[in-house]
Amino acid sequence: MFDTHCHLDFPDFAADRLEVWSRARAVGVQWCLVPGVRVQDFARIVAMQSGEIGIGLGLHPGFLEDHGPDGVEQLETWIRHCPPVAVGEIGLDYLLSPESHAAQWQLLERQLRLAGRLQLPVVLHVRRAHDPMIGLIKQLGFAHGGIVHAFSGSPQQAVAYVKLGFCLGFGGVVTHERAKRVRQVAAHLPEESLVLETDAPDLPPAGHAGERNEPGFLPEVVRVLARLRQVEVERIMEVTTHNARRVLAWPS
Repeated sequence: MFDTHCHLDFPDFAADRLEVWSRARAVGVQWCLVPGVRVQDFARIVAMQSGEIGIGLGLHPGFLEDHGPDGVEQLETWIRHCPPVAVGEIGLDYLLSPESHAAQWQLLERQLRLAGRLQLPVVLHVRRAHDPMIGLIKQLGFAHGGIVHAFSGSPQQAVAYVKLGFCLGFGGVVTHERAKRVRQVAAHLPEESLVLETDAPDLPPAGHAGERNEPGFLPEVVRVLARLRQVEVERIMEVTTHNARRVLAWPS
């Protein structure tokens, strides 16, 4: 299995990071993508890079105050010296203050242009902003795909992303029965566009309310997806792993 979105670098894992990854490996999680959110975290993330753990480098819209006026320039320097498998986590979060939306848009546009120049896929954080995101990707002619992390949009928006070369990430949310729209998309998405994620330490699966999420919970997501799609667990594991390695700039 491949966890395409796990913040293993976050302080939540500082006390037992190795044990967390060991537990994940023990249940069949073979690969993991750790996405970056701020320049000041990049050194710690780069140090985690291995054959099993890949990294993304990006400037998250939820940390605008941390990026500074030269944030994108610093990001490019890091990418050129420590090549990641994706630019991310980047995006638009319109659940945040409307006063931040223009700055989020500008930051995202610059990072999409950077990813385009460097021919890298992107990992997208999108909340209440799928239509603007799809519109900007089309406007820029961005053609390197990537992953829409923790997809929460409509079936129509899912189709639009797929046509643009993106995979959609599903994690703990899909295990909750109340997440009917997410489940509908997960059930009917073309299998070549489906990837797994945990978003650990956030968004734990059903039955783990209030707990720290971790990559070792990924099999619970797989079981639910298999049931929703009426296929074998092994098929979900095989297809999502293949998709993740394909859509990311993962070494063969």
